[in-house]
Amino acid sequence: MSDLRDAALHSKAWPFEEARRVLKRFAKSPPEKGYVLFETGYGPSGLPHIGTFGEVARTTMVKRAFELISDIPTKLICFSDDMDGMRKVPGNVPNSEALNDYLQLPLTSVPDPFGTHDSFGAHNNAMLRRFLDTFGFEYEFISATEFYRSGKFDEVLLRATREYDKLMAVMLKSLREERRQTYSIFLPLHPETGRVLYVPIKEVNPRDGTIRFDDEDGREWTLPVTGGNVKLQWKPDFGARWAALGVDFEMYGKDHSTNTPIYDSICRILGHRAPEHFTYELFLDENGQKISKTSGNGVSIDEWLSYASTESLFYFMYQKPKTAKRMHFDVIPKAVDEYHQQLRAYPGQDLKAQLNNPVWHIHGGDVGTSKMLVPFSMLLNLASVASAEDKDQLWGFIQRYAPEATPENNPDMDQAAGFALRYYNDFVKPNRKFRAPGDLEREALTDLRDQLARWQGEAEAEALQSLVFACGRERFDPLRDWFTALYEVLLGASQGPRFGGFIALYGVDETVQLIDDALQGKLGNT
Repeated sequence: MSDLRDAALHSKAWPFEEARRVLKRFAKSPPEKGYVLFETGYGPSGLPHIGTFGEVARTTMVKRAFELISDIPTKLICFSDDMDGMRKVPGNVPNSEALNDYLQLPLTSVPDPFGTHDSFGAHNNAMLRRFLDTFGFEYEFISATEFYRSGKFDEVLLRATREYDKLMAVMLKSLREERRQTYSIFLPLHPETGRVLYVPIKEVNPRDGTIRFDDEDGREWTLPVTGGNVKLQWKPDFGARWAALGVDFEMYGKDHSTNTPIYDSICRILGHRAPEHFTYELFLDENGQKISKTSGNGVSIDEWLSYASTESLFYFMYQKPKTAKRMHFDVIPKAVDEYHQQLRAYPGQDLKAQLNNPVWHIHGGDVGTSKMLVPFSMLLNLASVASAEDKDQLWGFIQRYAPEATPENNPDMDQAAGFALRYYNDFVKPNRKFRAPGDLEREALTDLRDQLARWQGEAEAEALQSLVFACGRERFDPLRDWFTALYEVLLGASQGPRFGGFIALYGVDETVQLIDDALQGKLGNT
């Protein structure tokens, strides 16, 4: 354990770098509350999306790294800001027009358009918790509605009335002049309608902890800031939550980065040391636009898991969190194959390399073995050329390639075969575009076909790859033009697998027939 901890204390893997920053926070004394608190926030104004999961997954990676380098207990809180008023109706929910009458009500007071929970906020919270539980995250879930109404936020809210001028000074510096005229850190909930009101506050009374304001109809009200009668604007709420809970680490997207000084100042004014932060880059959809939970663009959590394993999603989240990445369906096959490459490499690595390997952070050090005998991308190509309709067809090829393999002994392979069929039918098949070979390509394909027809012995991937190289080496410069031709003419795709491995999997005789069909113009739309 001492060698492992020492290696972790010097590892350059980003979760260990973040964990060491958190540990440095307690160099002089341990946390008074007895544990280090990691927090991740969730705005349930729309359905949970994949960026939400990424935040929890990455925070968990830092938490695990911290637990290796320190004996201080840890806790992870997932906080849902479900008391936020619904400012607009999400476009990706059923019967969305029926929600128009509930604008500005807290999300936990808006009816559930799916009809399965007490409120829209409760539905979206349940969606998030279901997913987090599926992954086995260890976390405590906190609802802002419950946090405000139960009195757990009362002490900080009362302190906010006493420090109101300081808090307002922080906020007003960040606002345009017109916004300053009506802004207050406090948002009252109307005593009759329950709506979150964005109205000027006429008086804040720190002696009895109340605010006085006029509603939209000009009627004056006085409300206590405690007991869920008032909520904080979202920026003050961010910092106040840190103070109320004693948060030590929180990560958030780049779109929050300019607000970090505001969050920190609010937290300090309310009596708590600001936490350590980590800012990650945003996920983009296929058009380069930021993924939004309200618009529902990009890939959803459930969609990813329809086409690939949970581990592949973890792998994608681990990679380069400070680099903006496209989060579209075409990244899935690459994530699957790279995850298994890292998993296969892990047993042969030294301790330093293992701690830098994404699979250590995905599995918290309890790393298994890969039983994925065929790359996911290869399965997609196999499904394409074989016109496979079910897993049994794919397994027929897989078992010829690896006779000892079975669905029971190779669950990774079996699961991936099912994923590959679904992915192929939804994304590859509709977009296949075969083309006829040019004269030089036809000559090379004929050469490859004839040599395969004379092939003797085992169909070994490396030997077949050498043959493929030989057929193209003297004809194509650069050589990648030869492989592009193989993919576009035979597979109807712009890229593909190591072709020798593909022949070994699909079969030598079957590949001869495939080339014949291509040369005769029988493939797809050639």
